[in-house]
Amino acid sequence: MSDRAPNPARLERWDRRMEAPLAVASAVYLVGYAVRVLAQRHLSDGWLDLILAATLASWALFVVDYAVRLRLSGLGPLRFLRGHLLDTVVVILPLLRPVRMVSIYNQIQRRHDKPRLSLYARVMVYSSLTVALLGFAGALTVYRYEADAPGASIVTFGDAVWWTCATLATVGYGDVVPVTPMGRVVAVGVMACGLALLGAVTGSFSSWLIQAFRREDEKDEGPGDGGRPPGNLPGAS
Repeated sequence: MSDRAPNPARLERWDRRMEAPLAVASAVYLVGYAVRVLAQRHLSDGWLDLILAATLASWALFVVDYAVRLRLSGLGPLRFLRGHLLDTVVVILPLLRPVRMVSIYNQIQRRHDKPRLSLYARVMVYSSLTVALLGFAGALTVYRYEADAPGASIVTFGDAVWWTCATLATVGYGDVVPVTPMGRVVAVGVMACGLALLGAVTGSFSSWLIQAFRREDEKDEGPGDGGRPPGNLPGAS
C-alpha cells in the first residue's frame, strides 16, 4: 500500500481540537476502570453497565483519534506503527492512556512558546506524574486479578498500592507478591517503568546539580584565565 500525501496542517488542527476531549476521555477511562475494580461488589448491575458503557466509549474515542491521525499522516499503516509505537500500545492497552495527561501538562508549560520550567525540572515533573499514573493503574490491575486468587497475598487495594510503590522503587520487600500470570506480567511492566522513569529523575537531578556547581565555579573564577587578574597572566609585564 503506497503512502498518501501528508497533511500536516490538518493533523495539527486535529491534535489541537482533540486535546481536551482526549484528556477528558483519559480521565473517564481511568475513573471508570477504578470504580469497576474497587466498587464492583457495592454497585448494582445497572450502574456497572453504565460505567462500562462510558469506559468503552472513551476507548472508542482513542481508536477514532488513532485512525484519523493515521489517515492525516499520509503514512502507510506499518510506517505509522513504527513511528508511533507508543500510541499503538496505548490504543491496545487503553489503561495506559492517562499518561497523556503528562503531555497535556507539557503543552500548558509551553504556552507563549516558552516553558515555565527548566529542562531538568520538566523531566523530573513529567517522570513523577508518569510514575504516579502508571503506579495507580498497575495497582488497580494487580488488585483486580489477585484479590480472589488462591494463595494470594495481595488481597486488599492497600496491599496492591504498597506492592506497587515497592516495585516502582525497585525495593522489592517480598512481603506481598503477585501469584497469577496476569499479576506477574503487570509486575514486569511496573519494574521496567520504575527503572526507566526513576532513572530519568535521578539522572536529570544529577545533571542539574553538575550544571549548578559548574556555574558557581565559573562565577568564582571570574574574568581571565582561571580567575587570575590580567596582570598575573603569563608574559604580562
